[in-house]
Amino acid sequence: MSSVKLVLSPKEKSLGDFTVRRVLPSPQLKLVGPFIFFDHMGPAQLAPGRGVGVRPHPHVCLSTVTYLFEGAMLHRDTLGTEIEIRPGAVNLMTAGKGISHSERSPEALLETGHPLHGIQTWLALPQEFEEMDPRFDHYPAADLPETVIDNVTIRMIMGEGYDLASPVAFPHPTFYASVHTDAGGSIPLPETVTERAFYVVEGSAEFEGTTYSEGQMAVLETGAVPPLTLGANTKVMIAGGEPMDGRRWIEWNFVASSKERIEQAKADWRASIAGGWTGTPFTMPPKENEYIPLPGDPEADAPAGS
Repeated sequence: MSSVKLVLSPKEKSLGDFTVRRVLPSPQLKLVGPFIFFDHMGPAQLAPGRGVGVRPHPHVCLSTVTYLFEGAMLHRDTLGTEIEIRPGAVNLMTAGKGISHSERSPEALLETGHPLHGIQTWLALPQEFEEMDPRFDHYPAADLPETVIDNVTIRMIMGEGYDLASPVAFPHPTFYASVHTDAGGSIPLPETVTERAFYVVEGSAEFEGTTYSEGQMAVLETGAVPPLTLGANTKVMIAGGEPMDGRRWIEWNFVASSKERIEQAKADWRASIAGGWTGTPFTMPPKENEYIPLPGDPEADAPAGS
């Protein structure tokens, strides 16, 4: 019997000057552990004057995790955070009861042109933490532990495994690792993680006699499974965790354990826009003066945020 429960392929979504491949959520599956959103950005080579320009937009009841292989992104949020993320580092933004943020290419890279390649994920918050105060945490690349098994480098982004423990804190059992190899090799997959999947970022990986290529996610059954064999010049993300405490709804940039909470978030975003960002549930990040309206509203003439 196969250990692969489901194979997911992404859909392309436009973010203006480049596209992303979105594998979660899908019609077949919404969650793998707490992971409810999985975007593969690039690889892209952006010309001078072209880049990421995601205007301020809101989130509730989730955390976002941004992890880059190439390039850089400038993050601004309503907590006053303004920070660049670079390859190997982690930006963990926890929306909780509400936050808005923007994601842009740094000015220096806009002038010269630059590559962009990375993964952005959203993690649903446990119900008891959905309305926590928003926060932002940055972890430099040097803080993430790594090891090498059979020519394969493993970096623990979140959780524990391979005798490594990530410093990135999240209030739900989560496993998230980046693995890559130039020469090829095999690694075991985490056996104690109830829900898990691997995603091929580039190259190819073989599992139980089937080869998976760039852009494919294999969702695995629980329990012991055979090793994952990576081809030469291959990158793979392994993601998962324990099942969430109930169903999650997702609409636009909102995730919550009830439809009513999402409707409230939509109303709050409209009120913030109408109220001029003063004394309203969401506020404008520093150095920003534009925003993404709700899809379907009369002024919604641009792609949604990510």
